[in-house]
Amino acid sequence: MLYRLLADATAAAHFVFVAYVVVGGFLAWRWPRSIWLHVLAFGWGFSTVLVGIDCPLTHLENWARHRAGQAGLPSSGFIDHYITGVLYPDSALGLVRALVAVGVAASWVGYVWLRRRAAGSATRLQASH
Repeated sequence: MLYRLLADATAAAHFVFVAYVVVGGFLAWRWPRSIWLHVLAFGWGFSTVLVGIDCPLTHLENWARHRAGQAGLPSSGFIDHYITGVLYPDSALGLVRALVAVGVAASWVGYVWLRRRAAGSATRLQASH
């Protein structure tokens, strides 16, 4: 029972991480210091998909599921098991990856624009005093 709970908690943490990789740049608009955490998370997530680096969360979930007497994730991993074919069809994988990349890039461009705008406002405010 404990191993199954650990596996489920790990899967939940994995979902949160993937969601943060997708939308974390937009969260940085509100909390600017978090942009560096998002850059790191995106870099890790991107490298696991593009380069094939193994994710430790996948290993932890597999370990816990095996200890609980359950089947682990397929060799294709977390995203292919829980997301691809569930949230979007397998045939849309390339499009979804492209849209995620565009969304992340847009969040970063928006972040830079907001930071520059805020810096410009602060400079104008100081000059008026």
